[in-house]
Amino acid sequence: MSLLTVGTVAFDTIETPFGKAEMCIGGACTYISWAASYFTDKINLVSIVGDDFPQEEIELLHKRGVNTDGLEIVEGKKSFFWAGKYHDNMNQRDTITTDLNVLADFDPQLPQSYKSSDFLMLGNLTPEIQLQVLEQMETKPKLVVMDTMNFWMDIALDALHKVIAKVDVITINDEEARQLSGEHALVTAAKKIHEMGPKIVIIKKGEHGALLFNEGQIFSAPALPLAQVFDPTGAGDTFAGGFIGYLAGNSDLSFENLKRAVIYGSTMASFCVEEFSIEKLKNLTQEMIKERAEKFVEISGVSLQH
Repeated sequence: MSLLTVGTVAFDTIETPFGKAEMCIGGACTYISWAASYFTDKINLVSIVGDDFPQEEIELLHKRGVNTDGLEIVEGKKSFFWAGKYHDNMNQRDTITTDLNVLADFDPQLPQSYKSSDFLMLGNLTPEIQLQVLEQMETKPKLVVMDTMNFWMDIALDALHKVIAKVDVITINDEEARQLSGEHALVTAAKKIHEMGPKIVIIKKGEHGALLFNEGQIFSAPALPLAQVFDPTGAGDTFAGGFIGYLAGNSDLSFENLKRAVIYGSTMASFCVEEFSIEKLKNLTQEMIKERAEKFVEISGVSLQH
């Protein structure tokens, strides 16, 4: 099954207690695509970069089965850039710089072949752009997943509600769920978000795992204790990529398979944080993924047999 993903492809400069990585590859769409590529080889990417973005990184995506016909390259312009510094606890960070550059004029136009994609992942972007992509689809995807953040809740809540009403799944963290719903208890927050439109709500809790709510059914996915977390950047996007990539790979939307997808999303995110940028995601094998996923199974009880 084909997967269409839209989001940023960008540069990041990241500082954590373990070091600093300057002008490394980042962006929601980048993390999503790399994570999903281990489960499905029919990925259609929509994003925008400047001519400063390395061609070799685009070629690496091609080798992973990612179609970049929807990647707009703007001559003479710079790619989106974000710089941030993490606190010692790695759960909080300060944004140092956000340069929209080409993203300021992003007007995504889907190639014709993208408009009938089976699965759609709306990465973290302005709600208006997410809605624009949705409206260009000519056939209804089997599943539409969106990611968002508190920034859009602060400045574009009305537009955000319009997108939320049209998607099947929303992935947000616990604080964002509380802000969006106005409820503190996450079970109640999920119920309120269900009422906004999505059948499935996934609340990410970082080092405490994730919660899956699906029309009255609840699954609490554990987090895997890691010896070291070097860089949390992109972990949520990697989770989303692993989640929807797994579903696109088998097209089973049963609750049991949704639980497996959460486990695989968590597995991919656990790899992502072990190195800066997407470096760890570039060097995985199916055996490594299976072995790590089985560790999640040991503490969750979910069967990976499909």
